[in-house]
Amino acid sequence: MPKLCGVAFWRETLRSAHYVVAPMVDQSELAWRLLSRRHGAQLCYTPMLHAQVFVRDANYRRENLYGEACPEDRPLIVQFCANDPEVFVQAALLAQDYCDAIDLNLGCPQMIAKRGHYGAFLQEEWDLLQRMILLANEKLSVPITCKIRVFPEIEKTVKYAQMLEKAGCQLLTVHGRTKEQKGPLAGVASWEHIQAVRKAVNIPVFANGNIQCLSDVEECIRKTGVHGVMSAEGNLHNPALFEGRNPLVWEMAEEYLEIVQKYPCPLSYVRAHLFKLWHHTLQVYRQLREELAKVKTLEGIVDVNRELKLRCQEEIANQKEGEKPKEGLPFFHWICQPYIRPGPKERCKENGAGEMGKGVRGKRALEEEDDGNSELLSKNKQKKKLRNPNKSFDPSLKPKYAKCDQCGNPKGNKCVFNMCRGCCKKRAFKETADCPSHGLLFKTKYEKSLLWQSSQKVILSPGVGGRGDADGEPVLEETDDG
Repeated sequence: MPKLCGVAFWRETLRSAHYVVAPMVDQSELAWRLLSRRHGAQLCYTPMLHAQVFVRDANYRRENLYGEACPEDRPLIVQFCANDPEVFVQAALLAQDYCDAIDLNLGCPQMIAKRGHYGAFLQEEWDLLQRMILLANEKLSVPITCKIRVFPEIEKTVKYAQMLEKAGCQLLTVHGRTKEQKGPLAGVASWEHIQAVRKAVNIPVFANGNIQCLSDVEECIRKTGVHGVMSAEGNLHNPALFEGRNPLVWEMAEEYLEIVQKYPCPLSYVRAHLFKLWHHTLQVYRQLREELAKVKTLEGIVDVNRELKLRCQEEIANQKEGEKPKEGLPFFHWICQPYIRPGPKERCKENGAGEMGKGVRGKRALEEEDDGNSELLSKNKQKKKLRNPNKSFDPSLKPKYAKCDQCGNPKGNKCVFNMCRGCCKKRAFKETADCPSHGLLFKTKYEKSLLWQSSQKVILSPGVGGRGDADGEPVLEETDDG
């Protein structure tokens, strides 16, 4: 059967999907996808997978895709990050029987993507991208799709999209932000860029950005003309977003935890989802926030979730008539609702009050942190401080490491070659040398082997400590190993 392309692929294979759950690292795992599908999602992506690791590591393949078969988890698109055409295609060939399309990540703006040279940091390398997509389109039995970020200029973004279409991309997801727009600098996604791309290409287009509720989805489709809308943050805070509902948080949390019992995933994923779902409530019950951060088992997470539910139910029972949500929230904190990220200089006044009636400190810019006062540390650093009270975050107290002469990594303090262990091992092997500080003893072992070989020759030589047979061949004497 010939491979479906473009709009036919979207209509038949993807069943004209309008409501799409984004690929999210460590967050769009099978259990979360199933929860989202139960509540209106029509298409899901896997988390971003690293193509090179996927090719070489069977455990990675099993944990991220080859696990228990789940017919309800379709249609499904597997997303890879890659920067080599051959590796990308090898990974895609290993994945194609488990999904309906392969997506190339060209949108990740994080520092890890910059260091690994993938995601949005490939958007200027059009020749490379053309080769990757052309080869994938030729070799794969399923369509190839792409997820991109925009350039500041609409015209360049349009040409970029047209180049990907010409290379063989069959569906394009456009996140309406540049690669510089992330974290506190995210700002508003540009639907104008998305609309321009939609008009300029003949393949289906999904929009990503500014989606917090179902009315945003409908408005985006109306203004941009896209075939579907993808949600990431909005979906994490309210998995019933595509149903147009704002359910009680504990309903969604309990349902998710039941799915996890059937389709297990790392505890860190589960904890992260609970932090998102209970985000506003955890600003009120800070002690339970700390308990959720420290808990080591799924049963422990279930217990914290149950306690949060009881606290909220008690609060509901004690509510006064006409009472309104605090801190400008559209709903009470125990109802699934969006979280608006703070701007770069804002002190985000996290919604709600503390258990003792005091206001709670919100998120704050990293540059404002002061290690002299633990109250001013970020939440991450406060957790580390709890685990290790002696830990210091003062940059001036951090040890300064000398760099390896070869690669720039920290070198061993007493390395004879002034190198890191990896470079030292290569050189010591090549030169048959020792480096005691790295525990490398190539020279010593070689000399010992020579001594052993010479001793064996002495033992085996006739007339010198041994006995020869009638033909002059040496005969080994029996030894007693006891």
